[in-house]
Formats: sequence, C-alpha cells, structure tokens
Amino acid sequence: MSRQGLTIGDLAARTGLAVSAIRFYETHGIVRPLRNQGGHRRYGGADLRRLSFAMIAQRLGFPLAEIAGHLAALPADRAPTRRDWARISKGFRAGIDARIAQLQALGDTLDGCIGCGCLSLDRCTLYNAGDRAARKGQGPRYLMGDEPEV
Repeated sequence: MSRQGLTIGDLAARTGLAVSAIRFYETHGIVRPLRNQGGHRRYGGADLRRLSFAMIAQRLGFPLAEIAGHLAALPADRAPTRRDWARISKGFRAGIDARIAQLQALGDTLDGCIGCGCLSLDRCTLYNAGDRAARKGQGPRYLMGDEPEV
C-alpha cells in the first residue's frame, strides 16, 4: 500500500469485490475513504479489514445495517487497534451466540411442533391443540422461546 492509500481498484483486487460493491458498502458506512487532492477515493488497511468483516458477517446472515452499526463504533480518525476490535466483537459475539441458540432450537424442534399454528401435523394437536400458541403472539412461538401451555 502506498503512503497515499489504496485506490478503489486496489481494494477491489484485494477483497474480490466489484468496485460498485465497494461504493455500495461506502454508502452504508462500512468504509469511509479519504479523498486525495484530485478528489479520488483512498482507502486504508483498516478499510480492507472492515470490508472483509462485513463480507463474512453477511455470508453468515447478519443484516448490513447491524454490521454497519457495530463498525460505526470503531474510530473514524485512525486505524482501529486490537482493543477497538475486541470491544465491538463483544457485542457482535452476543448476536452470534443468540443465532446459535436459535439454530439449535430449530434443529431440536424441526420434526415436531414449533408453535406456528399450522395444525397440519397429527402431533401438532398434542402440542398446540386449538392453536393455543396464537395467544402468545404471532409467529412460531415455541421456537421463539415461549413454553407450550399444558
């Protein structure tokens, strides 16, 4: 990387993203390039890390707004330190742990009633007779953590 930073083309080559994708991420606050005297975007090494983080998190199903929210807590005036990354990873890790718990719950209940109110399985009448789950709210109530009424 030159002292003047990475060009958008350099960043695209390093990340595998299209230039248009980098501009898209920029509009969502994932990267914040500086402009040189000629008005051209220049990116730092921290932008490479931000984009890599965003790409991985999106691949795992995290919405871009949530990713941007976490990255917004990183300093804008300097490259983030290990401590900065550790700070935001704590909050992000909580989201990962919640997703793991949700996936485990889905795996554990996938062959039975998840409290969606469909009443289409013979077993469902045992777990959700008369669509009792509907009293707890919308959606797959048991999968969302509500206990079935006995």
